Amino acid sequence: MSEPSAVEVKSTQPGLAREAVGPEVLISQLLRLGVLLSLSLVSAGMVLTFFHHPDYFSSTQALQRLTAPEHTLHSLDGVLAGVEAIRGQALVMVGLLVLMATPVLRVALSLLLFSRQRDRIFVGVTSVVLGLLLLSFLLGKVE
Repeated sequence: MSEPSAVEVKSTQPGLAREAVGPEVLISQLLRLGVLLSLSLVSAGMVLTFFHHPDYFSSTQALQRLTAPEHTLHSLDGVLAGVEAIRGQALVMVGLLVLMATPVLRVALSLLLFSRQRDRIFVGVTSVVLGLLLLSFLLGKVE
């Protein structure tokens, strides 16, 4: 009888095998979930926006107001207030924020997985990458 592989682990019940989730699968699932959640939020936000303002379909002036920079949400507080008010633009912005956060969460997950494997070199490299990503968000803050 051979040893169980990284993909297949013997179950306690005879005849059943369950799959162990490897690091690549976890990272893949995180990326997939992030993109699908982002797509759902952006789509829901667009539907909600056009539902509340059907004039955006027929009026170019109304559509230009929607896309004007002064009407864009520029702060996290504004986005959260827009979500509470059930504004479509705010949902779109949350979807974009989720999309931006997904690769950062992927790096954080990689850091966790490397630390569990006790791979100090990759923990160091991944820590630097995560630090630079977070620093770029802080330095890129627009006020």
